[in-house]
Amino acid sequence: MHIDHFKETFQTITDQRQGAKVTYCLFEVLFGSLCAVIAGAKGWFDIREYILGHHDWFKNNNLFVSGIPADDTIARIISTIEPEQFHRCFIKWMSSIHTLTEGQVIAIDGKTLRGSYNRQDRASTIHMISAYASSNKLVLGQLKTEQKSNEITAIPELI
Repeated sequence: MHIDHFKETFQTITDQRQGAKVTYCLFEVLFGSLCAVIAGAKGWFDIREYILGHHDWFKNNNLFVSGIPADDTIARIISTIEPEQFHRCFIKWMSSIHTLTEGQVIAIDGKTLRGSYNRQDRASTIHMISAYASSNKLVLGQLKTEQKSNEITAIPELI
């Protein structure tokens, strides 16, 4: 992963924090979080642990030189990012690092997320539909559907 290319692509994300109160750079937290999630982090604590475990590498690349934020701080910083803005940057970044193949197979599949049923408020399980580029081994998009039976009607929206 080329850090400069990532930074160039994501520099358009607006940092909505008050300048005088900023201790940790938005880019550092965003980049560290993305690396951690790609490596399998499942939450804010895991993200911080990943950055701690790779702190020497980050410091060698001039990231997190002044320290690593707490997991709550990482969550607050990431929560300030506008989802649509992040989505546009992420799609642009993924498009720039993956090559398109002619005749590529796009697999579409619906799944019910294991453990998503909430017994306390009796909320129904979460059903997701995903489009997967087989050649690139890349999920192109996902969409939450209201019910398992709505998967077929959700495919055009996903595409």
